[in-house]
Amino acid sequence: MMSENDVIDLLKKTGQLGIDVWITGGWGVDALIGRQTRPHNDIDFFVQKKDTAVFTKMIRSNGYCETNIEEIDIMVWCDTYDRIIDLHLFEFAGEGTLRFQNKIYPADIFNGKGTIGGITVRCMPAEAQVQYHQDYEIREKDIQDVLLLCNTFGLPIPKEYEKQ
Repeated sequence: MMSENDVIDLLKKTGQLGIDVWITGGWGVDALIGRQTRPHNDIDFFVQKKDTAVFTKMIRSNGYCETNIEEIDIMVWCDTYDRIIDLHLFEFAGEGTLRFQNKIYPADIFNGKGTIGGITVRCMPAEAQVQYHQDYEIREKDIQDVLLLCNTFGLPIPKEYEKQ
């Protein structure tokens, strides 16, 4: 499990190294809400490709090892305590855009702000988080996250979540 203290520790270390991170997934939802709403197996960090070497050196020095996955721009790291870091690598592409997995997105997808353990963090705004939760098979934790975001921020519930 990736506890709030684990996340705070990682945030402090990335801050000391001058690495900008954006948080998505379950911790990104909790950052927007301002408190931990459920247990998390992992944390999803978006990091600029230019910071990959420094970031991965830092997590290696903290006992994380890379696991093999077959996705472009995504690295998964795990430690002996089964804490998982999903590292999503992107680059700003100019003119208000970014490139991730060979697709171009508006850079304002990262203009959200939230808090984890009293630390202000960058994250996806609620609307982008809801959209992000529609790109794969729905799990119980996704239902909880999407309904929480929609109810908290007054967003429409996506059709695939209405039945849940």
